[in-house]
Amino acid sequence: MKLGVNLVYQGAGALAREAERLGYAIALAPEGYKSDAPSVLGYVAAQTERIALASGVMQIPGRTPAMAALTAATLDSLSGGRFRLGLGVSNPDVADGWYGATFDKPLARTREYVAIVRAAFLGAPVRYEGEHYPLPLSGETQAPLHLFTEPLRTDLPVYLAAVGPKNLQLAGEIADGWIGVFTSPEMVKAAVDNIRTGRARAGRDMDTFDVLPCLATSIADDPQAAADALRAHFVYLLGIGDPKHNFYCTMATQLGFERAVADLHDRLRDGDRAGAAAAIPFEFIDATSLVGSVDRIAGRMREYAAAGVTTLGIMVSAAATTLDGRLSIIRQAALALERSGVDH
Repeated sequence: MKLGVNLVYQGAGALAREAERLGYAIALAPEGYKSDAPSVLGYVAAQTERIALASGVMQIPGRTPAMAALTAATLDSLSGGRFRLGLGVSNPDVADGWYGATFDKPLARTREYVAIVRAAFLGAPVRYEGEHYPLPLSGETQAPLHLFTEPLRTDLPVYLAAVGPKNLQLAGEIADGWIGVFTSPEMVKAAVDNIRTGRARAGRDMDTFDVLPCLATSIADDPQAAADALRAHFVYLLGIGDPKHNFYCTMATQLGFERAVADLHDRLRDGDRAGAAAAIPFEFIDATSLVGSVDRIAGRMREYAAAGVTTLGIMVSAAATTLDGRLSIIRQAALALERSGVDH
């Protein structure tokens, strides 16, 4: 098992350079309310030499497949072939509120989207007869999608963010890796089983597939104190939109924290954001994050490796800290991996 670092746009260059020095395998840039992924990754590509780069993740409703393919090919060229294209459907409220996009048939949309992106990477003109992304739309244009990026890597890896069983199976079938979040070792095991089903459907094994959950990380001798530094992050993700549509709320419910999710949203509706943060059970944060001392986190890393993780994402953006604090997190996480005894 190797380590990845989930960047935050403030100090992204310093974080990526330090992660590269420490031997991290990959740096991921999130996309959401604070920053887009390509801008951060273009900057980081110029600041680093060896570490792989990934969008973690670019949101499917926010870009056409053609623009995603062009952006990926450009970043891959600028970074010397280090880019991985991470994609995700986001959630219904964000698709509607941010992008004015519908959220119907997300699996079918994802399948078509990835098919077009992969076809574009081959470097030939692309025509695609799809329900959701027909190209050309009119069927008549003499200027179909055609990438001329140099050099253009035809096998650029595609990762999918996925939660439900069918989405995980789709990731196994059509992608090269899975990006997870808010996940426990037990949930990783279940995810890997579904991914394996999808791989078998495509006639492939798991040997080259990257299982990459990204975990909020906070390091302190007292696990409770470490968890407290992550509370605002949990409120932010659990508080997005309607809890019925929020994938993070669904995952929390699956872990047995349905009452806590309802309590959090009740407090948010009352404008009590501090109360919402305080109401999140430590057990939920602990189950889905890396919190505590270096040795405690080393033990958790062994659990994730045994569950089938191939790359463990250290999410430094989650902790309420400074750039120096985030640099300390990635250094101590590297030490934890060494102490874990996990082969890397």
